[in-house]
Amino acid sequence: MKYVPHDYQRYVTNYIETHPACAVLLDMGLGKTSITLTALLDLLFDTFEAHRILVIAPLRVARDTWPAEIEKWDHLKLLTYSVAVGSEKDRIAALKRPADIYIINRENVQWLVEQSGIPFDFDTVIVDELSSFKSHQSKRFKALMRVRPRIKRIVGLTGTPSANGLMDLWAEFKILDMGERLGRFIGMYRNNYFTPDKRNGQIIYSYKLLPGADKAIYKRISDITISMKAADHLKMPELIMNNCVVDLSDDERERYEELRATLVLQLPEKEITVANAAALTGKLLQMANGAIYDDDKQQIRIHDRKLDALEDLIEGANGKPVLVAYWFKHDLERIKSRFKVREIKTSADIRDWNAGIIPVAVIHPASAGHGLNLQAGGSTLIWFGLTWSLELYQQTNARLWRQGQSETVVIHHIIADDTVDGRVLKALQNKEKTQDGLIAAVKAELYR
Repeated sequence: MKYVPHDYQRYVTNYIETHPACAVLLDMGLGKTSITLTALLDLLFDTFEAHRILVIAPLRVARDTWPAEIEKWDHLKLLTYSVAVGSEKDRIAALKRPADIYIINRENVQWLVEQSGIPFDFDTVIVDELSSFKSHQSKRFKALMRVRPRIKRIVGLTGTPSANGLMDLWAEFKILDMGERLGRFIGMYRNNYFTPDKRNGQIIYSYKLLPGADKAIYKRISDITISMKAADHLKMPELIMNNCVVDLSDDERERYEELRATLVLQLPEKEITVANAAALTGKLLQMANGAIYDDDKQQIRIHDRKLDALEDLIEGANGKPVLVAYWFKHDLERIKSRFKVREIKTSADIRDWNAGIIPVAVIHPASAGHGLNLQAGGSTLIWFGLTWSLELYQQTNARLWRQGQSETVVIHHIIADDTVDGRVLKALQNKEKTQDGLIAAVKAELYR
């Protein structure tokens, strides 16, 4: 296919080529993979500034999306690539195969650096979904930081840079600039921009921003950060958000309130206890969805309210394909017991969905929320159960609401009335405001 870039795509390509370290915060659907590959093509064969390239991405994105984009565009036919996923034997063979670009899933970063025996001689690294390196305590972060001084060019790509607040940015930018802008140590970053919020004596549970700290952070990172919102540059399909509210019966409500108030739930089958208040919200979310795990990890049915609502929504789609997002394993089991569905897990599942031959598909946000192009297969997404993660929520929505979608996208949230569901939805909306502040602060001005 002939690549005809939009003006903003040319702008971002040039930005990547002229910034040895940069964060590219592109809204979902703006084509960050094709933009980055075009820049890599130029760096390899025009300016000769890149020689050995490593792409780090979520598993399915590494396995499916990056190879598909390279194969898709005519101008990228010069690029050779090798996908290092699968068994250790397969990964080593892929890394030893001659190629311009090596693609690995993020779970194997530590293995590559510390255990593979392959010299880390990559001069250019692309971190697709930079937000997956937001924890400075993670093994993948520590492993990449060990070899960071050897990397001459690095690009961090994401649409959700601060899904859980601006504290996430420290580790992400430490990967990019080795601490030049936000400080070499997380303690320094906290002291400069945050103050303790919720605490119990000397134990601090959370931090809040100091007055004006958000603007100071944005200013510090602005010289290596480019940000764009899809609505500013694309004619996005219409998006309709709908809350489908279900009511619990008096008996179901009594059980829910019993667990919420006492951390103990007496059921005919057995007693369920919750260890602490922190674990309570997870159990309450399970109950809102219709089932709960007991202390022996066995599923106990509470109600079918959301299954009934899901049936109504599927029928209301009038035969159009429907994508259902679930969170708990028992959600999936109960959905499968009621409906004929197919999980989106493999490359074949993705192809069949996009071909329109899967009437009802189910997807788990944590395993398939990033980077998958599913817009060709349908335009209706139903959240059977919500997640606290804004990143996974937005990324999952963007599988359908993105460039290339030809129909109005409808996203349904099935919400159990007067339960923790409402709190989760409100929290997602509040986190979105924080992230929008970051994106707006460093938004690129194409024509200045």
